[in-house]
Amino acid sequence: MQETYTQDKIFDKIDFTVSPLAKGEFENCQFNHCNFSNCDISGYKFIDCTFSSCNLSLAKMNKTVFRDAIFRDCKMLGLRFDTCDPFGLSFSFENCQLNHSSFYQAKIKKTQFINSQLQEIDFAESDLTNATFDNCDLTLAVFDRTVLEKANFLTSYNYSIDPENNRLKKARFSMNGLSGLLGKYDIEIE
Repeated sequence: MQETYTQDKIFDKIDFTVSPLAKGEFENCQFNHCNFSNCDISGYKFIDCTFSSCNLSLAKMNKTVFRDAIFRDCKMLGLRFDTCDPFGLSFSFENCQLNHSSFYQAKIKKTQFINSQLQEIDFAESDLTNATFDNCDLTLAVFDRTVLEKANFLTSYNYSIDPENNRLKKARFSMNGLSGLLGKYDIEIE
């Protein structure tokens, strides 16, 4: 099957569960209010694309390419970013629900997570150097052997990060977040 190349196109209010998106490469495209839930977008390429108010929950993303993708106001539950094509993997998230997703071993330096729900996300063994977590809920998010050097957690909350098990050099935390770093020691901070 011939793959398509699409550039500078706006997709508005399309339900891809009913009429699937043609497989191929999409560059500088906008997806507004589109439904990708449970769709198989494995092998698709999204370069400089913006997804606004889309539902991508439980989409299959084996070898999917995301380069400089922007996600705004998207529902993205249970996604496996760890199965995406790792080459050039880069994106940002604003006002997104990413609960139960996995970034296991993903190399995603400088990623921006802004005003997003990141509950029960797997960040184990990922590289989040210089990442920004701005006003994010990190309840039960897993940080295990994760590189968080120079990451910014100043305005985020509900995280639990073991400083002995993660690389935190020059990472930034607020005084209010200290309990998320010291939780395993069962000490009281007042």
